[in-house]
Amino acid sequence: MTGAVRLRRAGDGTVPRQPALARAADWLGLAAAPTFAAMAAASAVAESDPAMVMCGGSPLTGMAAMYLLMSAFHLGPWLRRMRKA
Repeated sequence: MTGAVRLRRAGDGTVPRQPALARAADWLGLAAAPTFAAMAAASAVAESDPAMVMCGGSPLTGMAAMYLLMSAFHLGPWLRRMRKA
């Protein structure tokens, strides 16, 4: 993760502990994508006009589209986590 302290094995086999602030930053990075996805869904529901949807208009316009893009941009920590697993 960006900004995280990398753990290196010392010569005696011990692993230094990661500072609490770096761990909190890692978890905050993981929280961004699902939060923006939920905000995109809430914006799409709140801004959708039934008449517009029936005529073929997309509910993913305006703020919903922006939140969806922000969610996609913040998927990096999740993809790295899945790659490790």
